Amino acid sequence: MTTYIGLLGCGTVGAAVAEMLLTEEALLAKRSGQSLALKRILIRDNGKTRNPKIPANLFTTKPDDILNDPEIKIVVEVMGGVEPAKTLSMRAIKSGKLLVTANKHLLALHGAEIFRAAAKAGSCVCFEASCGGAIPIVLALTRGLIANEIDQVVGIVNGTCNYILSEMSSTGKSYASALAEAQAAGYAEPDPTLDVTGGDSAHKLAILASLAFGVHVPFEQIHVSGINTIDDMDLRFGRELGYVCKLLAIAEKHGHGISLRVHPTFVPQKHLLANVNGSFNAIAVVGHASGQTIHYGRGAGGRPTASAIIADIVEAAMGTAPLLFKQLPLLTRRSAARIVPMHDVTSRHYLRMMVDDKPGMLHQITGILGKRGISLAAMVQHEAHEDQFVPLVIMTHKAPDGNVTEAVAKINRLRGIRSHTRHIRVIDPPQ
Repeated sequence: MTTYIGLLGCGTVGAAVAEMLLTEEALLAKRSGQSLALKRILIRDNGKTRNPKIPANLFTTKPDDILNDPEIKIVVEVMGGVEPAKTLSMRAIKSGKLLVTANKHLLALHGAEIFRAAAKAGSCVCFEASCGGAIPIVLALTRGLIANEIDQVVGIVNGTCNYILSEMSSTGKSYASALAEAQAAGYAEPDPTLDVTGGDSAHKLAILASLAFGVHVPFEQIHVSGINTIDDMDLRFGRELGYVCKLLAIAEKHGHGISLRVHPTFVPQKHLLANVNGSFNAIAVVGHASGQTIHYGRGAGGRPTASAIIADIVEAAMGTAPLLFKQLPLLTRRSAARIVPMHDVTSRHYLRMMVDDKPGMLHQITGILGKRGISLAAMVQHEAHEDQFVPLVIMTHKAPDGNVTEAVAKINRLRGIRSHTRHIRVIDPPQ
């Protein structure tokens, strides 16, 4: 029996999915026992040049050609963005079709609504490709680590940012140069804003945290900052202190709540996450029984993402995905999350300020930190010429984020401080 598939979108990922379904039909049948056939592909522009391996008669600009076709049982949404992806996905679900999606933006903002609609319709939502490209992290959190209470999820989940930071760290390039190189290599979009400001990572974190802790995650309560203010000077100082900078998405338990944050982070050079370079992604999950597991692979790109999408298609065709979706509380019955505000999150901190090299400045700075209970773990100040602003780097012991943020604001108002103090959080992940 053949399972027919409709594809919404034919960009980089959609074209890769279509090509794999068409050219690797025999391999998929051999490995899964399923006969899969791509019947229709929804596109916006009929005049655009398409992959020559995809027959032209598969393309349509009419959503009804897919959503109203009773033969099509699985709809794959790879349009991206919120609309019209949400409307078409909801229509597919309500018409009884099974939904496969790679759309982290849509699920981060409207996942709870979409999941409820799927449960009510007796359908399912498969979304392995939404969080880590080819990395089977949804599988790990929902099945492989099911026996664990999850304490922490820490991930490098944006290949664009990881490529930029890797280039800056390894070659000394400026942020602007590394970004331009990433765009030329196809690792960054012409408008990279969503990636470099941390938004893309936050979308993925909302999904990962909901699976890890079985809660509904309000996206607007995730603390988000990106790499667009990172200076190569700070990467050099970090390396001198034994750290590498990564944009991390972090979800972890704090008492009866969880903290959710995306920000540039110094990671010890010896940790595995510090050695994830280029466009690769890695996600560390800490469970009470498993300890730490690391999930590593290509986090983006057409074929890696298509690999995860087709795995979801096979599970939907086999009937395992609808059964799992119906039975697994992590997917359909989530409680409200208690979110710990960022100012209460405790970690170590890196501070770098440009200081007028005159007597009394260090005393004022340490006094401000001390009044807020922030103690120093290390300090670096290289010898400088007379009457010059010099970089002063302070690494703190653990302190509440709010105390450090308040102290930095006070330090920035001192006479003798030039420009804003650079503040990067520091994490010591479990080994």
